[in-house]
Amino acid sequence: MDLTALPSLSNVFDGADQWGEILTLLPVLVVLELVLSADNAVALAAIARSGQQPEQERLALNIGIGLALVLRMALIVVAQWVLQNAWIQLLAAVYLLWLFVDHLRSEQDDPQAESAEGQGGGARSLLKTVVLLAFTDLAFSIDSVAAAVAVSDQILLIGTGAIIGIIALRFTSGLFIRWLDIYPRLETAGFLAVAFVALRLIVHVVWPLLSQPDWITLLVVGVVFWWGLSLREEAEATEINHVG
Repeated sequence: MDLTALPSLSNVFDGADQWGEILTLLPVLVVLELVLSADNAVALAAIARSGQQPEQERLALNIGIGLALVLRMALIVVAQWVLQNAWIQLLAAVYLLWLFVDHLRSEQDDPQAESAEGQGGGARSLLKTVVLLAFTDLAFSIDSVAAAVAVSDQILLIGTGAIIGIIALRFTSGLFIRWLDIYPRLETAGFLAVAFVALRLIVHVVWPLLSQPDWITLLVVGVVFWWGLSLREEAEATEINHVG
């Protein structure tokens, strides 16, 4: 989720009709993007972490999120077409739900088997990780970017928001990769937020006139992440801080 997913907030920026006003609001935009990208960032962190090798994680994040920026810009160009084809938004929602179900299923798998699979990586594993990262971000962005373009004529501002969002996403994803080892509930919390975003998208497509207040979205995501950060493994945290 990003700023454009919340109409009441994006309208504030859309109302800024001069670049002086927009630049004044830019720090607020950066902070909001950092906060609102948390659900996306946890999902991307979990995907990148599957390789189990820090160097490969960083490389996958850099390439995958770079590709995600290209896809976001392409999405802005074809946003009107996306709005006219609801099946694309439903496809994105189904993909996000699949990520949630796949996470639940992996929780039941043998950790030793997952570790062995991750170490068998190589170039093919890196390529798969990069593609998953890019298309996962695209699935998150389809509804929000398309909706923003539909109600705003400030394409340059939307593009600027996309760039800021990607930079924020790279920062938060790297942070969450470390936090996933400290907070055992955080990964599940992130995928619960992913499932909520998917259900929200389905409701938007199936019942477009049904109001979805922004405060409900913020409350649900906030409660989910509060739960995710409520349990901390002190031994892991001490070890990671010591290494850092």
